[in-house]
Amino acid sequence: MTAYAWLAMIVTFLSALKAGFLFAFAIVVMPGISKLDDHEFLRCFQTIDRVIQRGQPMFMTMWLGSSLTLVAAAVLALTSQSRIDQVVMVSCAAGSVLLVQLPTTTINIPLINQVQALDIQSLGDAQASEERFAFESRWNRWNTIRTVVTCLILAALLLLMLRIEIG
Repeated sequence: MTAYAWLAMIVTFLSALKAGFLFAFAIVVMPGISKLDDHEFLRCFQTIDRVIQRGQPMFMTMWLGSSLTLVAAAVLALTSQSRIDQVVMVSCAAGSVLLVQLPTTTINIPLINQVQALDIQSLGDAQASEERFAFESRWNRWNTIRTVVTCLILAALLLLMLRIEIG
């Protein structure tokens, strides 16, 4: 099996994990915690994010690994693959960087940091409601965009895998 085929398999696997993670947040986690009152919602999101950011090194491996290997696969595709495979892999890498990583670092993480900075116990009901309002809809909107893009990238990678000769 070629280096490109191995890398494409790793990219597809990591991208599937990322798509599944974002999809689970979009259809289970956020709808579930949306049922909580404002204080509980903020506390719950803080707790979930702390597990992701501080207590789960595999998350960073999956999250960053999927993007880095995708860029590496795109570079390798440019030197060794057919034009259509090059276009697909480069498009997937560009979509990942521009429509997943960039919004994550410029929108989602700053919103999360605002929630993490809150002393929820000291918030009154009105302030908790304001903080939730400032966070929830914008975070969900961008998470939905990231989810759709990541699922489309995964679909393209799966189709690309069908074209790769494993032999």
